Amino acid sequence: MILEIVAIVVCYLLGSVSFSVLFAKILKGIDIRQHGSGNAGATNTLRVLGKGPAILVLALDVMKGIAAVWIGRWLGGDNEWLPGLCGIAAIIGHNWPLYFRFRGGKGIATAIGVLATLCFLPAFIAGIIAILSIVFTRYVSLGSLIFVLLTPVFLLIAGYSWPIFWTSLIICVFAFWRHRTNIVKLVQGRENKLGSGKGKDKGGKRVV
Repeated sequence: MILEIVAIVVCYLLGSVSFSVLFAKILKGIDIRQHGSGNAGATNTLRVLGKGPAILVLALDVMKGIAAVWIGRWLGGDNEWLPGLCGIAAIIGHNWPLYFRFRGGKGIATAIGVLATLCFLPAFIAGIIAILSIVFTRYVSLGSLIFVLLTPVFLLIAGYSWPIFWTSLIICVFAFWRHRTNIVKLVQGRENKLGSGKGKDKGGKRVV
């Protein structure tokens, strides 16, 4: 039990490392949460810092999810729930990071790492559909929601174990909650498209 608690705490702390915040501070001396969409994630990194840093942030955030699942596997032994719980802990850390006053991102890249490690094929198929939706609509938020929504559906159809299914469902709920403002904007036709280069801050001002 102690090892399992340690694993979950370690994964939360790992998830709390916000690479977009760190890179923005190192490269431009800014808080990325005050620029672009205000989100501490790869898409806003692309908007504020450019392609190179965005790709690196995306890769590192995905790796956080992969690492968290493996930590759960290494320390959990036969516990089928721990890898998923560790993955969820990493996503919680990304969304509400201890090191950055609990203001983080939306957890999709880390969720990709978690789900791809737990259930590669269902996550892969959901990911392809999500990418296609982004290509055709240029709405990253829509693609993200499609990914987290379809993964548990495919898991249920394929008959995966309940720990993996419930992990994916919790991740889906987290993602929809974090994207609630994006959902409203999508419905109203005000959501920022990929490559638009602009967003709105909380005060309603246009920012680059």
